[in-house]
Amino acid sequence: MAMENAVLSDNEHRDLIQQQIKEWFSARNKLTAELFDRSLSLVNEQGETTRLPQMLLKLGQVSAEDLALCLADILNLKKVSFEDFPATPACSDLIAENFLKQHSVLPLEFTDHTLVLAMLDPSDEFIIKSTKLASGANKVEPVVISKTDLESLYEQFYSDGQSQLGKIADQVETSADDNDTDVDQLRDMASEAPVIRMVNLLIQRACKNNASDIHVEPFHDKLKVRFRCDGLLQDVEAPPAHLSAAIISRIKIMAHMNIAERRLPQDGRIDLRVQGQTIDIRVSSIPTVHGESVVMRLLQRDSQVQDFDSLGLTGEPLSRLKAALNKPNGMILVTGPTGSGKSTTLYTALQGLNTEQRKIITVEDPVEYQLEGVNQIQVRSSIGLDFATTLRSIVRQDPDIIMVGEMRDLETARICVQSALTGHLVLSTLHTNEAAGSITRLLDMGVEDYLLTSTLLCVVSQRLVRKLCQHCAKPYQPMPELLERLSKHSGLNIGPDSTLCEPVGCEHCRNTGYNGRIAICEVLPVDDHIRRQIMQNCDARALQKLAMQQGMHTMYSDGCSKALAGLTTLKEVLRVTQES
Repeated sequence: MAMENAVLSDNEHRDLIQQQIKEWFSARNKLTAELFDRSLSLVNEQGETTRLPQMLLKLGQVSAEDLALCLADILNLKKVSFEDFPATPACSDLIAENFLKQHSVLPLEFTDHTLVLAMLDPSDEFIIKSTKLASGANKVEPVVISKTDLESLYEQFYSDGQSQLGKIADQVETSADDNDTDVDQLRDMASEAPVIRMVNLLIQRACKNNASDIHVEPFHDKLKVRFRCDGLLQDVEAPPAHLSAAIISRIKIMAHMNIAERRLPQDGRIDLRVQGQTIDIRVSSIPTVHGESVVMRLLQRDSQVQDFDSLGLTGEPLSRLKAALNKPNGMILVTGPTGSGKSTTLYTALQGLNTEQRKIITVEDPVEYQLEGVNQIQVRSSIGLDFATTLRSIVRQDPDIIMVGEMRDLETARICVQSALTGHLVLSTLHTNEAAGSITRLLDMGVEDYLLTSTLLCVVSQRLVRKLCQHCAKPYQPMPELLERLSKHSGLNIGPDSTLCEPVGCEHCRNTGYNGRIAICEVLPVDDHIRRQIMQNCDARALQKLAMQQGMHTMYSDGCSKALAGLTTLKEVLRVTQES
């Protein structure tokens, strides 16, 4: 690269870098040619003052982390992060703070007249020369840093104890109480630039932390904001309490909700592009004593569907599920509480079934992932397009496989059963605590037992547990009594030398000890023995006991095996299975 740059003019060098950026993102399917060309045309319109990396970030076409990786790769430079910097800024007496922020650079170290400079865009030779003059260094060695890490370092080094959110809040000139504010005043406040920036910052931080939900809750003397990360809620920095009305109104405006209606629950949706990813945000508001409480569910529309192994479905449960998926017709149910990964499991199953020879139609609320080659239908209850209505129509579309987002009522359940009887493979979800409980739930809903036994192939029940961070997990030798108890209750053959792991915490896992989640599950195949018990109106406990006698591994057993493999902790397994 250095030799090429020596013989290229500035414009040629710039064009080469732009082409390499395009090729890098295109090879990873993270930026379409259309979006790239649009960004490039805006750069050309604005002239020499704007460069392509800045424009890509400004438009949200790529994530800050991906752009840093791209520039480090194509320029053959080292990439640094927040953790690589010292507690105090290097050579702060030589270079002014305004200069650093204006040019998006930060010195990492200054030794032997050589300045190691962290840059957002190391391809900008003008900034390198300017920094060399400003610092008096004989040599400047550029390294790459992401915009997210750079802003965090600016906040740490130059914030004077005030956070970025606090600085934005100081710019809001008006304030009001939720109950006494005029609708026009609320709309004006929600349209102010600082309020817009605060809401955008909250969403960006949630995406950075891989949060699945944002909870915005007003109380008497404060506004509380919490992110749900890896299934657990955690408090984060929130705007001041006097801005509650403005913040919540801004969210409702973005979600196309009625800001004048504060007495009834409302639902809405926001489509955003954050850090290079298209985010579909489901918004729900509900009135409380101190104002409206808002929850935003974040869904990454561009996320890639994973395989069963990465989800945590392995071994005996996976072989039983795959045996059911290979059947030409019948019904497969995935059960568990909200947020247990049921839809993700179904999407993964559909990905394996999606071939040119099969027509697949899904009915969902909402469509969480977009699968190429699959006809996906979004339920819209407001216009009468509910699950039952849609199902009646799609069976005339000659599908081979039907996926129903959720069985919510008897009518939907009966149509699913009838579809399975008429030669379709039907996949759906149900809210029950265990696999056997799904069968009794359907019977209690009113589905006839003879129809259920004729169509149901298997039931998958699952939960999500937090995965141990593989960078800091610490193995330990548990007491023999604990291993003996685990062996007795899980049915596993656990030796006396088996080890478990405990969380420690490091920079890779935000000091939680956990990073990501993995499924633990049980798969109940409906064979002749189970069918006879169903026809005899046996309860869920008897069905569960019979399935275990026939070799079904329970969720607790599956969780224990993953804990022994060092993937999670026994505490996590007990938290979601409630075994004693």
